[in-house]
Amino acid sequence: MSCSLVPFGHFQDLEAARDFLCPNRRQGKAAAGKEGASKSTSWDDGGWGAWDEAELQEPEEEESNSKNQRNYWLQDCVLSLSPTNDLMVIANEQKAVFLVSKWKQSDKGKEEMQYAVGWSGSLNVEESESVSSVLCIPLASQKRSSTGRPDWTCVVVGFTSGYVRFYTESGVLLLAQLLNEDPVLQLKCRTYEIPRHPGVTEQNEELSILYPAAIVTIDGFSLFQSLRACRNQVARAAASGNENVQPPPLAYKKWGLQDVDTIVDHASIGIMTLSPFDQMKTASNIGGYNAAIKNSPPAMSQYVTVGSSPFTGFFFALEGSSQPLLSHVALAVASKLTSALFNAASGWLGWKSKHEEEPTQKQKPKVEPATPLAVRFGIPDSRRHGERICLSPCNTLAAVTDDFGRVILLDVTRGLAVRMWKGYRDAEVGWIQTVEDLNEREAEKMDFSPFGNAQGPSRVAQFLVIYAPRRGILEVWSTQQGPRVGAFNVGKYCRLLYPGYKIMGLNNVTSQGWQPQTYQICLVDPVSGNVKTVHVPFHLALSDKKSERAKDMHLVKKLNALLKAKPSDPDLIEAEAKELILDIKYPATKKQALESILASERVPLSSLTNITQTLMDDLKKQELECVDEGLLQFCANKLKLLHLYELVSKLNSQTIHKDTPSSDNDLAKLLRLEEKDFRRLEALLENYKKENTQAAAQLADEKDDILSVKMFLECLEYEKDVINVKNMEDGDYVALGSFFFWKCLCGESSTEEMCHALESAGFSPQTLLSLLLNLWLSKEKDILDKPDSVSCLHTMLSLLSKMKVAIDESWDTQSVSPWWQQMRTACVQSENNAAALLTAHVGHSVTAQMIDSVTEKKFSQIIVGSDAESWEALSLDTEYWKLLLKQLEDCLILQTLLHSKASQGTKRVSSLQSEPLDRLSVKKLLEAGKGGIADTVAKWIFKQGFNPLVLNWAQHRNHTDSSEESGEMHANIFLEEPEAVAGLETILELLQLAYQQFPCSLEVDVLHAHCCWEYVVQWNKDPEEACFLIRSLDHLRCITNAHIQHGIALMMWNTFIVKRLSAATYLMDKVGKAPKDRLCRRDVGMGDTAMTAFLGCCSDLLQTLLEADIGNDEMQAPVLDTEDAWVSVEGPVSIVELALEQKSIHYPLVEHQFVLCAILYAIMRFSLKSVKPLSLFDSKGKNAFFKDLTSIQLLPSGDMDPSVLSIRQQFLVKVVSAAVQTLCSSEKAKGVSEELFPFEKGKNWPTLAADLAQYLQISDDVIRRHYVCELYSYGMDHLGEEAFLQVTDKEVLASQLLILAGQRMAFALLHTQTKEGMEVLARLPSTLCTWLKAMDPQELQNLEVPTATTAKLVNKVIEHLPENHGQYSLALNLIEAVEAIST
Repeated sequence: MSCSLVPFGHFQDLEAARDFLCPNRRQGKAAAGKEGASKSTSWDDGGWGAWDEAELQEPEEEESNSKNQRNYWLQDCVLSLSPTNDLMVIANEQKAVFLVSKWKQSDKGKEEMQYAVGWSGSLNVEESESVSSVLCIPLASQKRSSTGRPDWTCVVVGFTSGYVRFYTESGVLLLAQLLNEDPVLQLKCRTYEIPRHPGVTEQNEELSILYPAAIVTIDGFSLFQSLRACRNQVARAAASGNENVQPPPLAYKKWGLQDVDTIVDHASIGIMTLSPFDQMKTASNIGGYNAAIKNSPPAMSQYVTVGSSPFTGFFFALEGSSQPLLSHVALAVASKLTSALFNAASGWLGWKSKHEEEPTQKQKPKVEPATPLAVRFGIPDSRRHGERICLSPCNTLAAVTDDFGRVILLDVTRGLAVRMWKGYRDAEVGWIQTVEDLNEREAEKMDFSPFGNAQGPSRVAQFLVIYAPRRGILEVWSTQQGPRVGAFNVGKYCRLLYPGYKIMGLNNVTSQGWQPQTYQICLVDPVSGNVKTVHVPFHLALSDKKSERAKDMHLVKKLNALLKAKPSDPDLIEAEAKELILDIKYPATKKQALESILASERVPLSSLTNITQTLMDDLKKQELECVDEGLLQFCANKLKLLHLYELVSKLNSQTIHKDTPSSDNDLAKLLRLEEKDFRRLEALLENYKKENTQAAAQLADEKDDILSVKMFLECLEYEKDVINVKNMEDGDYVALGSFFFWKCLCGESSTEEMCHALESAGFSPQTLLSLLLNLWLSKEKDILDKPDSVSCLHTMLSLLSKMKVAIDESWDTQSVSPWWQQMRTACVQSENNAAALLTAHVGHSVTAQMIDSVTEKKFSQIIVGSDAESWEALSLDTEYWKLLLKQLEDCLILQTLLHSKASQGTKRVSSLQSEPLDRLSVKKLLEAGKGGIADTVAKWIFKQGFNPLVLNWAQHRNHTDSSEESGEMHANIFLEEPEAVAGLETILELLQLAYQQFPCSLEVDVLHAHCCWEYVVQWNKDPEEACFLIRSLDHLRCITNAHIQHGIALMMWNTFIVKRLSAATYLMDKVGKAPKDRLCRRDVGMGDTAMTAFLGCCSDLLQTLLEADIGNDEMQAPVLDTEDAWVSVEGPVSIVELALEQKSIHYPLVEHQFVLCAILYAIMRFSLKSVKPLSLFDSKGKNAFFKDLTSIQLLPSGDMDPSVLSIRQQFLVKVVSAAVQTLCSSEKAKGVSEELFPFEKGKNWPTLAADLAQYLQISDDVIRRHYVCELYSYGMDHLGEEAFLQVTDKEVLASQLLILAGQRMAFALLHTQTKEGMEVLARLPSTLCTWLKAMDPQELQNLEVPTATTAKLVNKVIEHLPENHGQYSLALNLIEAVEAIST
């Protein structure tokens, strides 16, 4: 009941607004401020001096100077918040940010108002102008059914150029007026208020604009109509583009203020009428003794200005002395809207085009001259300069700040300063008006009430709020001469906003039914990002020495201090608390004091009971009229809860003797299970428990049966003799259930006594069932360790079900009972599957037991003499239980699988793979759609990183018992990953079990499809992880059904691949070579290594797509089924269903795209230079790339341009050379490998190059011949001999190889310069010598080749050269030379 600072809003991202408005202050980040607790003061009956020093909150820690400077940014800005809280505007120089309020959940889960940026931009139209003042004016709705919210909010902005512009909430300019050519200093608004007394003059609405030497007042009604018309104009123009509605003109008055040096702020007091005495006095002063006096006193508009010489000036404008001026609105609207909003449709208002009207825009409109108005009187103070003036809500007082750090309270009616506060430099001020609550006064009407007679109008109190930024303090003062009633440490960077108006557009008729939710004052804190308002109770305005309420508040503070004091004797605390609570007079304060005592953790239970009982007895002693029924009922309810807490604690402390633990047979019989089914249940739970323990080690729980009295009372509330549990966090809910039932579930306390006690106290069976189930389902780990708890749950559930109103009496076997449905719903929603499964078994057993007894009573006469055990009663509830049991069992098996982990060994694990999986529930699976189960397993497979063949192997083990085949597949899978074998056997068993449970949902093709999609989705999150994309393709290849494979591949291409591939292509074509890492990251979003792998995967994906398209014709599309227990699933369409809906591809287009991918991959793989990939295609070929693969595109056909063919051949030759070079370097590094290309499995580049040559209209034989020559050039003759066989034109190849042999011989004879060599050279024919000297051995890549190998080469050449060939004799001579060297 004291003064409080209440947060009502929060900024979503104030730093972004700061960075936009003040770019020079970008560096800092504001730290959130904290509010401390208030200190207490001592009460003194004799003197209330201590009361004058109000309590301050504890100060925050000081921050560094640089950070302080950054936090001061809000002081440089112009701010305005709409009184209805829906819009805030912050402007600085030319820029502005419009912040819109939205209700959102905070981090703590509570709904709160947040201000988010709705619009931001520059408002200036002329270059040199900047924003000088802003107002947010909410406009009333004209609809009769309005709830009190404004129709929309207009933003009024004043500029240094003299313009006043009006905007919508979304930043659309509605209207611009130039009413004076001087800068706008201040904008202020007055809205309609219902007069409090019959004698008070009714004030009209107006907008007042202050200039350095003039005041302009715009009539509120005229402004309201103009703004509505302009807004409608914008809406119509946006809809049709040709509406032309003439808005009504603005009516305004303009006064030129004279006899004042400077003016910085103003207040428009409104229309005032002199009293007859003041009228006669004024007439006598002016006209003397014989002055004539009019019958009715004249009405005047009063204006107060602050500045210098005089410090405060009072102006009076006689009504009717100046006619209102009319401003033409439409022209401004047309010119601004056409330029700002509708550039293309400039003729929507009926004027000329944009270009024709530009000269009109640049001309400033005519400015009307001001009517002179002299200062009537003022407060002269030559040294004092006024800074701000703030008018009180009742228009009688005004607070003025000056440059001396003073705050002066003015009586505007008399023109006197009535009070002054010192030490408030740069202060910001505002007002709060509080209305007395008459209902409260009547309720508290007692002999000692200070109010006396409760009849009469509500009283109104006004408080002045002062924010002193130098001290970081916000103070609330009672006016006129009252004390300080509140003070808060709020920090030095805040802004205090006081609009002084409400909603515009109301009058004495329309305002009657309105209850607009408007605030009076607010504090914006940029450090914490909060917006707060000040709440001041009415009673603080009452005289301190006579206020019983104030004394009560002091007693409450004293009580709080007593409860917070260091631990002392509980009996002393109890006695003092009783005395204090009985001394308090007001019932509301008594209740507040009792709540404080009950919320204290230091007061023991016995003391709480005694204090509550004492207060209740005291209330009963009083007369019936004086007793507050609400307080009496509150005490009675709390007393009942305290007695209940005592009783439950007593029952929990009485441990009962445990019976011998029940055997498995007893438990099976209790759950109505066959031995086989019971053993299966045991095995499932054991597996789950083992895997769950490995997955996450749980912390040891605290003692379960301890719940503090404070927590107990906070959780529960009485309503009409029924105890209800309040909405609270899950942990508190479990703690309450644990307090009631955990001892019973452990078999340590009497279940019957506890149920009877709780039922007697007023708990409904439904509430108790909810508490019991929450406890059971959250204590899964403990329950699995205590098998006996299942029988205890059975007993507890049986007792609860037999309570009154638990099960409807009309319930029969053909209807569904809400009681059992509540239990099933809890199981369906639970993520603790083992506990839920046990609950369902117990629920099914108890249901069957009760149905048997009901049926037995009903049909006892019919079955007399027959075998009672040979039949079983069927019911709808039983069938629902059986369905749920199957679903929970499936869910448990799936959850067990998801908990299992394979040993990762030394393998690197991505951060994406280490994220934990969400826990499952039946509800989640039912809402996940048909593919939900496979999707869940796919996520688990992704985390484990299994080889795709593991899934096939597990399925294979289900269908075969052949250990040999199984072992062979095991060896194949882990050839590369031997470390993954650890723990695999268990996982395979769990996977097999899951396959058996879900034969349709986890069909191997479906699972591979989901795995493929999961991997590619994760790769898209982090494209650097190329292994994810490769593994995705591995899963894609494992899909046996071509229809699914085709659809998934096409979806992957369209969703994830094509956009990145397009970026990579244009980048490589731009740079003309394999791009560097930096460029790859910038344009494609991944490094050069990852991009190489990506391009390889693209070609593999298209290759798979082509193969799948061929396979489509050879097999039928699969039929997708769902297991019987999961037929009711709802949710998104599964990936496989989407895949089967995909259209067929256009085979030639995919092939065309595949060629590009292969070319790009080759460039990146071998870091080729001087290659522009798109230059290898003509214009048709280029245009066909990256188009929809199912569409028919115009592809290249016929003969190609020879220049393009030449470029293609050069490229393919480069690829082959690079491939052979890479092969050679890898062989040198690792020795001779068994594989042809060990650096890349499955990619035979020369063969690929030859295949590409066919598509690119190049002779593949040219490429193969070049490949053979390159192999011999590198000295890899053994590979060259194999490749030789694939060449068609062996004669041309032989002549090429002859030159290679000649180069080798030239090196051996001419360049080594040995004696033997020289002798052989001398014996050779002259023609051969001349030919050898013409050879250049430097063209060979490997010169160190044995002579015997060269001899083989020459023999092969002779073998394939015809005898009539021109070089045949040369070859014969060469073979002789080789043999001569070798001998």
